[in-house]
Amino acid sequence: MVTIRKPTIRRTQRAGALTAAACALALLAAACGGSGGGTGATGSATPKQFTYLTNAENTTIKIELATLAKSSCAAANKALPLAVDTVPQANLDQKLQLLAGQNALPVQFAAGNTPQLTATLDQAGDLVNFQQALSKLGVLGDIQPAAISTIKSLYGGKFDVLPYELNIEGIFYNKKLFAAHGVAVPQTWDQLVAAAARFKAAGITPFSASGQQGWPITRLISGYLFRELGPSALQKVADGQAKLTDPAYVKAAQAVAELGAKGYFGKGVESIDYNTSISQFLTGKAAMLYMGSWALANVADPKQDTIGAASVGFMPFPMVPGGQGNIEQYPANVGLPMTMSAKQYGPKVGAWLKCIAQNYGSAVLKDQSVISGFRVNTPVTGESPLAQAVQSTIAHTGQTVLWFEALFNAKATTTSQANAAPLVNGSISPQQFMSMVQADLAGP
Repeated sequence: MVTIRKPTIRRTQRAGALTAAACALALLAAACGGSGGGTGATGSATPKQFTYLTNAENTTIKIELATLAKSSCAAANKALPLAVDTVPQANLDQKLQLLAGQNALPVQFAAGNTPQLTATLDQAGDLVNFQQALSKLGVLGDIQPAAISTIKSLYGGKFDVLPYELNIEGIFYNKKLFAAHGVAVPQTWDQLVAAAARFKAAGITPFSASGQQGWPITRLISGYLFRELGPSALQKVADGQAKLTDPAYVKAAQAVAELGAKGYFGKGVESIDYNTSISQFLTGKAAMLYMGSWALANVADPKQDTIGAASVGFMPFPMVPGGQGNIEQYPANVGLPMTMSAKQYGPKVGAWLKCIAQNYGSAVLKDQSVISGFRVNTPVTGESPLAQAVQSTIAHTGQTVLWFEALFNAKATTTSQANAAPLVNGSISPQQFMSMVQADLAGP
């Protein structure tokens, strides 16, 4: 039996960084009590259903779990029937705080909009330690190393959320335009800038980017930082060991600002929204597009992709000569992560967890063309060479990095993304941009 208590809502495209919501974290910690770190051992509760609370906007996971409940996970579902409930994402954090305060968290639930909320729940002893739980079940190897690396980067070294989605980021490029203009895939920042110059001279927009959303531009800043200063560049800012106003950090903003000053984003970047930026690239009007692997769905849609999937390539952010980063360190995220209640965890929940680890990766890829952080244990046929190449890249990526705003508070995130377009159109200087974001990081 599978219970879904609210009607399915169409899955929405989520392309940017997770948005932060204000939470009364201190109050939550006081209400929850505990000293942190669910171990994956049997909890104090004995659930009668595999209750699952998720955000209403994302239907992918609940649909796939319902499918597994009738197939690969039928035995686990018979012992502990799946029961899904939803809440609008904007109300998720408030709902989790309420349930935690009532000691009533469901078996599985969306982890919340901010890593801070997840950390608070973990400190209260409310979350399963998946490193231990999956190891005891013998299925830790069914999680992609890149997914574990990304989760630990986001959550203070803890593996306490599940990677139902795994996106890596890089630069999609038009193979036909590259070949026609004699441009090789850039390996360094200087080569990338030279390629942009050649396309601009030929009347082709080098980079399609959404200035309206802002984050596709700030991703370039963090890409430069990670390549020059290494994968801990923004963690040092979060830890107070460095500031965005330090010369090495301003240099990254300057490098991206220069792309704009040379016209490499085309005209009117500040008014271009996300969908338009995708369309510009997939209709051949732009040579390159910085984006995450979630865009594979757009590439696979012939109504959107008029240049053809065979004409689309994917490359990593290039090296910065002399930098401390590695070209194989891809920015990554795990979508809106899901976790489990340590107090509800027991053998029946463990059976569900084991089945998910072994089967979800193949099932969601086959049914919904979604790449998750679970290994694809059953081969899926009919995928494009590009999709196969991205999956291979994920499988061979051991260390990932985050994105520019990943460790920022809500105010700094808004300031960063709202001022990305002014940075590249010359309305503000790189120093001003970094100063504004740093001021909000240091504020309350």
